[in-house]
Amino acid sequence: MLRFILSFFGSIFSTITLGIAMVALTLGAVFWIYGRDLPSHESLSQYQPPTISRIYSGEGRMIDEFAKERRLFTPSTDIPDLVKQAFISAEDKNFYSHHGYDARGIAAAAFEAVRSRGDNVRGASTITQQVMKNFLLSGDRRAARKIKEIILATRLEETLDKERILELYLNEIFLGQNSYGVTAAAQTYFNKTLGELAPHEAAALASMPKAPSDYHPVRQKERLLARRNYVLREMRENGYISQAVYDVEVQEPLRSVQNGDFPSFRATLPPRDYFSDEIRRQLSENFGEGEFFTGGLSVRATIDVEMQTEAADALRTGLQKYDRSRGVWIGTGVTLEETDLADETSWREALSSAEVPRDITLGGKWLPAVALEVGDKALVVGVEGEEGTGEVPRDDIKWMKGSFKDNISRGDVVLVRAVRAEDGSLKHWSLRQVPEVQGGFVAMDVNTGRVLAMQGGFSYQHSVFNRATQAQRQPGSSFKPFVYAAALDSGYSPATIVVDAPIEINTPQGLWRPKNSSNKFYGPTPLRTGIERSRNLMTIRLAQEVGMPVVAGYAERFGVYDNMGAFLANSLGAEETTLYKMVAAYAMFANGGERVQPTLVDRVQDRYGRTIYRHDDRDCVDCSAPGLAAGQAPRIITNREQVMDPITAYQLSSMMKGVVDRGTASSVIDLPVPTAGKTGTTNDSRDVWFVGFTSNIVAGCYMGFDQPRPMGRGAYGGTMCGPVFQQFMKVATEKFGGGPFEVPEGGHFIKIDRYTGARLPDSASGAHVVAEYFRDGAEPIFGLAFDGGFAMGSDLPLLEEVQQSGRQVTTSSGGTAVLGPKATFGTITSGGQY
Repeated sequence: MLRFILSFFGSIFSTITLGIAMVALTLGAVFWIYGRDLPSHESLSQYQPPTISRIYSGEGRMIDEFAKERRLFTPSTDIPDLVKQAFISAEDKNFYSHHGYDARGIAAAAFEAVRSRGDNVRGASTITQQVMKNFLLSGDRRAARKIKEIILATRLEETLDKERILELYLNEIFLGQNSYGVTAAAQTYFNKTLGELAPHEAAALASMPKAPSDYHPVRQKERLLARRNYVLREMRENGYISQAVYDVEVQEPLRSVQNGDFPSFRATLPPRDYFSDEIRRQLSENFGEGEFFTGGLSVRATIDVEMQTEAADALRTGLQKYDRSRGVWIGTGVTLEETDLADETSWREALSSAEVPRDITLGGKWLPAVALEVGDKALVVGVEGEEGTGEVPRDDIKWMKGSFKDNISRGDVVLVRAVRAEDGSLKHWSLRQVPEVQGGFVAMDVNTGRVLAMQGGFSYQHSVFNRATQAQRQPGSSFKPFVYAAALDSGYSPATIVVDAPIEINTPQGLWRPKNSSNKFYGPTPLRTGIERSRNLMTIRLAQEVGMPVVAGYAERFGVYDNMGAFLANSLGAEETTLYKMVAAYAMFANGGERVQPTLVDRVQDRYGRTIYRHDDRDCVDCSAPGLAAGQAPRIITNREQVMDPITAYQLSSMMKGVVDRGTASSVIDLPVPTAGKTGTTNDSRDVWFVGFTSNIVAGCYMGFDQPRPMGRGAYGGTMCGPVFQQFMKVATEKFGGGPFEVPEGGHFIKIDRYTGARLPDSASGAHVVAEYFRDGAEPIFGLAFDGGFAMGSDLPLLEEVQQSGRQVTTSSGGTAVLGPKATFGTITSGGQY
């Protein structure tokens, strides 16, 4: 009997032992199979998480940030214990005691799954396992992934200490609202640093790793509140907070940026504009988009915030002035549904979602509004962010053709600006619109190429297309200085006489008969007067004399074009370029002919603070010299290329100063310092330009429809872009000063008659007298006229023919209209006129 009993229990013991051995072998085999081809966990020791790239102004103020994953990496030593304790309590209370996985947690999760018959399947992953899942594995819920997770977690625990593992977890984890890591999340939800978080706020963050979308602070507020209080209880149970602290914190309401309890971090930044977006575009090309959006770059921009504001205001003022002269209401093109107008709550919610620009400040902030009542004498509007309703009086739309009812319907979303009394109280609202005509503006330092301001359109939120850098437009007569520069470097002088007379040229596209803007011809004229009065025919003859290949070479040398066509029409600015390139080229006129590389960025540093790009590579000889006297400027040595003879640069600057003093820009430019520049107006006023400079600042403006079409009578570079330049430069000269253009060595002054080019005695004076600068040793020849080799055709149109009114026809509605003569190659493509 005893033998039977022993044999029975022996069999049971053998079976159990064999079973245990089989289980162990099976588990070993499973772990061996799944552990063979796992990714290396050792790479985590050199892990560099994707972080935010930030852009700063010259004063160190942050103006924008870019990131695919909004993350602010924070070392474990800088993360407060309170935050660590909140996440450990929520996710892995045995974190500091287990070796990568929590066997008790796994068993409890398995038991709960069996007990609930699969209705309550909860995870049992430790923080270490979650690190492995987030970094090296997928997020699928399969047994194979869980086994791999456990294997990698045990290996990681042998490689990194607990604090390093926790650092990886707290910086990598996604917490909703495009916030990765606890530092970015604290800023997103509470606009606080980690050190400023209260226990209930740290607990709220720790509630989100499970499923951020299921714990949204607005849509799922009650659910998040319950989860937060659970985390607080766990923190109390784990001894991280006292009962007294728990009792206070659990009673705190759930507050967040999303609920309007705190101001948003983005609210402290200026709205994204053309400047920072152009930096994004250029650095993405230079460093790669991946590096820019994930590399944690610190970018020091060249922007002057004050001048950027002034540039936007000046361009918007000019565009709005032209738009109102047309008298055409365009509106926003957005209309709310009638159901959205049922009550104030409904229209306010619909209005907040309307896609209209909210970044415009011109005479005050422009706000979205919805038309609620359209009357004969007033328009009743509901304004975003303003209580009640307001009115736009009939007198406010005198500039507009038609009445309110002719242009606006109930439900239309419009833009309005407050009109206030002297005491600041609201008088009424004024109707506004983004003009259909657009434009660009750029200003930069003539010596360094640092872009101080850039505005690529009326509103970035309305259109992100940057017309300062991306729009290819005909520069028109603003290109002429490059023709004159080629001539001056080829032996001509400001006093050289060129015949201003009719020309006709046979081209493959037809007979080209260019003309001056005035439709008149002025005979032999000095070069100075030719550029001051923007004479087209003189420019064409001069380009023919010098040779268009030479002119094209100059334009390419200055960076206006990469490969300019050597066609005579291009001497009048018929070939397209960008405002950015034109302004950079004009900077070389102003600085004595030295190469300028325009830049929006002074310096770029990587995530470790190492400088990986610096724009200014000049050598400051005395910057570190201890004996440098107070007030004494250090010596800066430059090795920049000389793209133009300094004397030629000065001669051209002097001639272009005449454009401002008495030429095509004299009626609109009036600055307290010497100023030079050139207007540009293409045929039918499709594009209008003005580019000008002082001794230290160069700025340029262009305007035109995005789909080029005539802007009508009176649209000239001087009248439209000139005032924009004047408004901006008035502030710029107050801030940066200016002085006379530097006269280079190697020349002398001779007085001439600016109308005839004749030499005058040194004692001569009067409006007709101008002192021209000539090279030493190159005695000028006076009285010799150049005609470019063009014959004078006997059948060229006279002034009377050019001014013919055309023919009268009957329209489809029974009225009459006058049609001009048929367009020719010359009238539609010949570039600049004025």
